[in-house]
Amino acid sequence: MDFYEVLKKRKSYRGYDSSKNIPDDVLARIGNAVNLAPTACNRQPIRFLLVRDAALREKICSVYTQPWLKEAPAILVAMEDETQAWHRFEGESASVIDVAIAMEHFVLAAAAEGLGTCWICAFKRDEMDQALNIEKPWHTVAISPIGYAKADACRNTGRKPQDEIFQVIG
Repeated sequence: MDFYEVLKKRKSYRGYDSSKNIPDDVLARIGNAVNLAPTACNRQPIRFLLVRDAALREKICSVYTQPWLKEAPAILVAMEDETQAWHRFEGESASVIDVAIAMEHFVLAAAAEGLGTCWICAFKRDEMDQALNIEKPWHTVAISPIGYAKADACRNTGRKPQDEIFQVIG
């Protein structure tokens, strides 16, 4: 699929066909795309867990309780380790940026494979870490369902005009 077509195809889906599993070779290609994501100073302070186990998915769904999350055959958990990350000159860790770049690789690779995702950060990180037994220095940054999206599972919220987002100066 053409890169720009992938960008147009990528949407946030809130409904999945729970009867369709994702083939292992597809997951391997998506994992490779995540692994290729750049990180500040190549420190790679990220870890992505693709959770297919029903009991662990239920724990995730106990923290983020939207019913459509339960429909997905897998849920991605994206984590950071600030202690391994490069820090800005003011002291702020770049690990959240590193996770964000890798998450974008994940959602675009999933779209290229014909799968739906939905980037989710609307949860209490400490509760998610506790539910999944994630130990410090790691912390959950985001989660995403992944699966074959239902046809009506995406609402069109529109886009701002391009010149409000991207400007060429000079």
